[in-house]
Amino acid sequence: MSEKELALRLLDSVPPHKLGYVIAYLQGITADEAADDAFCEHLCEEYKQDKDKGQFISMADMAKMSGVNINEI
Repeated sequence: MSEKELALRLLDSVPPHKLGYVIAYLQGITADEAADDAFCEHLCEEYKQDKDKGQFISMADMAKMSGVNINEI
């Protein structure tokens, strides 16, 4: 089985709600620089709208919570 045949077979098993990710990825790897930037922007916007993305903290806050002095690293 060729890699293309394997990819097509795997595509058949991708749930419909995840096809957007596959399409965005394929567009990203087959496009030029401008399209790549658009792909990244799309991923960023999807992330910003994701309700399950979690909370981010700064490196300094993480070090403080962990009891690490970042000036000694």
